[in-house]
Amino acid sequence: MGRTSRRTSRKRSKLAGRAIAASAALILGGGGLVAVNVYANAEDGGGPPPESQVQNQAQGGDQQATTISCPDVGNQLPEVPEGARAEVDRELATLDSQITDAYARFAEAEDKNSVLGPLEEQRRPTIENIRSAIDRGGQAPENLGGMAPCTLRADDDGRGQQGGQQGGDQGQGGQDQGGGNGEQGQDGGQDQGQGDGQGDGQGGDQGQGQGQAGNGPEAGDFVDIKSVRPNVQKPRTQRGASRGTFTTNCGTNKNGKFNPDNVIVAPGVSNGAHHMHDYVGNQETDAFSGDDDLANGDTSCRNRGDKSTYYWPVLRLQNGNDENDADADGGGRDKNVGEIQTPDQVTLKFVGSPVGKVTAMPRFLRIITGDAKAFTNGDANANASWSCTGFENRQLKDKYPICPRGSKVVRTFNFQSCWDGQNTDSANHRTHVAFADQRSGRCPQGFRAIPQLVQRVVYDVPPGPGFAVDSFPEQLHKPITDHGDFINVFDERLMQRVAKCINGNRRCA
Repeated sequence: MGRTSRRTSRKRSKLAGRAIAASAALILGGGGLVAVNVYANAEDGGGPPPESQVQNQAQGGDQQATTISCPDVGNQLPEVPEGARAEVDRELATLDSQITDAYARFAEAEDKNSVLGPLEEQRRPTIENIRSAIDRGGQAPENLGGMAPCTLRADDDGRGQQGGQQGGDQGQGGQDQGGGNGEQGQDGGQDQGQGDGQGDGQGGDQGQGQGQAGNGPEAGDFVDIKSVRPNVQKPRTQRGASRGTFTTNCGTNKNGKFNPDNVIVAPGVSNGAHHMHDYVGNQETDAFSGDDDLANGDTSCRNRGDKSTYYWPVLRLQNGNDENDADADGGGRDKNVGEIQTPDQVTLKFVGSPVGKVTAMPRFLRIITGDAKAFTNGDANANASWSCTGFENRQLKDKYPICPRGSKVVRTFNFQSCWDGQNTDSANHRTHVAFADQRSGRCPQGFRAIPQLVQRVVYDVPPGPGFAVDSFPEQLHKPITDHGDFINVFDERLMQRVAKCINGNRRCA
């Protein structure tokens, strides 16, 4: 039943002597062009290039990339009657499709403002359908109709921005993750540390690359990790804390299970994500998977009692190589292009609470961490955490890291570690779970601590600004839009063992 697409290209060679030179030509919405070299010789010095090589090579004066910014209706729906959820989810997915279609027109339009009126006309009846569906069994939030108009936004946190780059780790919960393989461990502190350098591009031959179909990334989205100050903090562990860990090994998606669905946010809607996801764990996951499908599905996890679903946006190299989704939904049709990278390592670890015991997760609990629309929504729900091996005490929230030679790119997701004790999901997919307080480590009132999923994904990619995660088209592949999704399909007895292991301060797998 899976709607899985498999790539045709392969992960690049790991030969130590490889030397690849190319560049991505990034066409900006305002008409400018930024040429960013995406590869450098793997045998060069590995240090940051001269300042003369890291400046954005912009052509087009002060013109900046812009995108469409629409109010996120889904975030305004903390409560939706159970009988109306399927209809509301479909209408929310329709809103996303409308923005995607408008962005395609926007990219071609000479008058960028010309797309806003027709988009508002499309959004109004869709939002009214949402209001009506909720009102049949409850009461819709006020002023939903006021969320129909959209605006244009300048890409003002990217091109030409130097110094003072924000490097705060958004992973909350304060749990020590451990880097593994002798690397620097990291935690989920939310300290907003500041990077004191500027984003570094790489020198070398300026070849011609494809870029993200003209909508990012750009040089200002990257920063040299060595210019970022250490910024990781965590709550103090108290007496009675649960210090154990449980690690599940589910592979790195070498079998190539991808689809552009999101069964949590848009169940029953093909291409509900408008970007491609990597999947490990449950192999039956797509937009149409119900709980029974997941419970009876196969798994890539070594422990067959773990049929959970773990997924996140793929990371692509901008090297001019197409995948077989270059003309498919979630791929090229949604402005996601380039060579999909198989992670070098995926670590899925469940950790405890710094202040007390944890309770077992309920089966089919759904958790989304991060916000796929954080570039236009703002960072309230952002939970991106980017770093490099050997530098994981320095975490970036809204920049991609440029790692020195011998270091690998790391994405980390610290999932919510508090549960309301009743619901496995909520209308906005957020309010049934919460983060522990970043200083005290305690759950909000009415919530109980559960094992916290800490997900660490490592990539062996060439140094320099030549990669990006898939995103909704209008989100311009910004690093702040990174996010992770999890559905707990542990066997209930195994989940009890997980909690017991963590509460017993043991390391289990």
